[in-house]
Amino acid sequence: MEQLELEHRLDVEWLIVADGAQVSNGKLYVLGGGWDVLTLSAPLPVQHKLAIACAIKVPWTETNAGHLFRIRIVHEDGPLLGEVGGAFEVGRAPGLVRGQPQRAQLAFDVGLPLEKPGMYGVIASVDGEDVKRTWFRVVQAAVPALTA
Repeated sequence: MEQLELEHRLDVEWLIVADGAQVSNGKLYVLGGGWDVLTLSAPLPVQHKLAIACAIKVPWTETNAGHLFRIRIVHEDGPLLGEVGGAFEVGRAPGLVRGQPQRAQLAFDVGLPLEKPGMYGVIASVDGEDVKRTWFRVVQAAVPALTA
């Protein structure tokens, strides 16, 4: 078997915006995920429920150590609309091949206040460093004209 190369940097493998997401027994379950345009039929402002799913690749050299994560949601104009964060630690399982990275998966439901259309960013940070970001656009659905 080929020797795994030792990595030393934590990385966010994926950051997904979805209608729903959860992690159970190390597996990520996503409902309506990967969208990048949210079309609203209700008038703005509105509170909208969405989910954020994130996987953090933890190298062998960073296992059995505490780390911090933070996920922020911002509007393109800059204001912070919501954030979630916390600590995590990934241990080395018995029999793990030397050098094999581990994956920490996270999923969160978010009630997001949407004040106006535009671009919204989701930014994932690990140990204080912004590692990955994804964007989605909020648009207002066209309201059909009433005929007399």
